[in-house]
Amino acid sequence: MARRTKEEALATRHKLLDAAEHLFQCQGVSRTSLQDIARRAGATRGAVYWHFKDKADLFNAMMERVTLPMEESFNHENERQDAPGEAGLNAIERIRLSTVNALRQIVTDTQTRRVFEVATQKVEYVEELQAVRLRHLTVRNGFLERIQQGMATAAGQMSLSLPVSASVGAQGLHALIDGLIQNWLLDPQAFDLLEVGQCAIDVYLRGLGFPGELQSTAAPGCLPTP
Repeated sequence: MARRTKEEALATRHKLLDAAEHLFQCQGVSRTSLQDIARRAGATRGAVYWHFKDKADLFNAMMERVTLPMEESFNHENERQDAPGEAGLNAIERIRLSTVNALRQIVTDTQTRRVFEVATQKVEYVEELQAVRLRHLTVRNGFLERIQQGMATAAGQMSLSLPVSASVGAQGLHALIDGLIQNWLLDPQAFDLLEVGQCAIDVYLRGLGFPGELQSTAAPGCLPTP
């Protein structure tokens, strides 16, 4: 009985998060009430407050369930060092592979794309959602820190003198990726996010002085014209 009750509670939680995803995408976060979410999920407002403290808590739980591509791609960098196909990669190749994998997840996974669209285009950082803003900043800062460390490590491995600091290099790469994703979400038919993203990342990293790219994942449009 206890197990069934726990499973039912988990099922209700997922229904609420599913409802939140779709409502946030359709009408924005600020214009969606907890009552709206409860109604769409076939639950009560009390059920919402049983699982979540407030709308910001629900929003962050929605993000954590899917895990934003950048978080997923970079948080487990050290765990993946011995994964098939990654043995022998240097630090900059790991950065490139992680960013490309993140773009691929956005393109191929519908739920990830929907949640990412909500997170980037359907949320206003009004007072009730300050916890969401803080989470966004934490994720961004963690990404920048990992990229900065990776670039500094790669420069040391290759005996390169970067034209800018690793901190500035990380900021530039973040701006590039973030801009590509947001523009693609506005109109997915405008360009191929994975192909254009790989090209842009390669060009940016080469501009910092890092050589080449991962040939196994190079996009056709990135290859030099014979």
